[in-house]
Amino acid sequence: MRRRFVLLVLLLVLVGCGGAEAPKAKIIALLLPEQTTKRYETVDRPWFEREMNLLCNDCQVLYYNAQNNPSLQQQQAEEAIKAGARVLVLDPVDSVDARTIADHAAEQSIPVVAYDRLILNSPGVTAYISFDNQKIGELQAESLIAGLAARGLSNPKILLLHGSLSDNNASEYKRGAKKVFDPLVAAGKLTIIGEFDTPDWKPAEAQQYVERMLAAGDQIDGIYAANDGTAGGALVAVQAAKLEPLPLITGQDAELTAVQRIITGEQHMTVYKAIRPQAEAAAKIAHALMVGQPIPTNLVNNRTVANGIMNVPAILLNPVVVTKATVKDTIVSDNFWSPQQLCPVKLVPACEAVGIKP
Repeated sequence: MRRRFVLLVLLLVLVGCGGAEAPKAKIIALLLPEQTTKRYETVDRPWFEREMNLLCNDCQVLYYNAQNNPSLQQQQAEEAIKAGARVLVLDPVDSVDARTIADHAAEQSIPVVAYDRLILNSPGVTAYISFDNQKIGELQAESLIAGLAARGLSNPKILLLHGSLSDNNASEYKRGAKKVFDPLVAAGKLTIIGEFDTPDWKPAEAQQYVERMLAAGDQIDGIYAANDGTAGGALVAVQAAKLEPLPLITGQDAELTAVQRIITGEQHMTVYKAIRPQAEAAAKIAHALMVGQPIPTNLVNNRTVANGIMNVPAILLNPVVVTKATVKDTIVSDNFWSPQQLCPVKLVPACEAVGIKP
């Protein structure tokens, strides 16, 4: 009798264990768009993963890079969902095509955080974190115009190197820049001799476009380059043509080589975006969503951005202009790049000239 009782108890325990649902794994997917822009691998990814580990040391971050391929990114998102990702942090290769990813995630009640680039026309976007992208374009344009005025040019001739048409941010940079340029063109104080939407933000494409414009015999006083990669491509072209003085060239992202070019006078400016706070905020939002909490109100501050069919709760961080005169008080002061990184032996004199001691 006692044996039957023990067996019955064991059976009940086994049935109870079998009926219990195993806890869901704490998995978050970070899907970045490309490696052409160096920040993604060197800044965004490590800071996101570090912050997530601080918030949740038993969480797993699945990392994917789409290599500028929208189809690959969709496959990666599907793979992440199948692997049990409970939140997708998605920086889309194509802001329109990414709608499919966000819609599919929403069907399975998986939140999607649009990171850096907005996902358009999807109700499945839970939050958006980026910078004020129109403001970035305005800052670039204003800095270029001020630099050209300092050279005493009353009607300078400039080229515009925009970003990729598939990137919604690129259209915002362009819109912001045109707010500055268009009135000057209308007043006869500025001439735009050409515009180019750089496919996939590839520096080689920007370089080839500038080479074609130079071959046509165009005078170029300045180049509005939407990021540091296109700025680097433009610089290769004008240096090969031995233009003197070098046209003023803008940029964005504060890439190491770009900041070094600013120190040496080869690039006029860049836009510094404090990517660490961006990545950390994305991790905080993703973690909150994963554990079923609302988006922290202290992060979004009631700001929203329209994605075509809805207003998405947003964090918009402030961009900062960096020129030779301000590298020390911005990039170096924030330890974005250290003096040792910025100043190899051959650049020590240029660094010391702007107050940076390696």
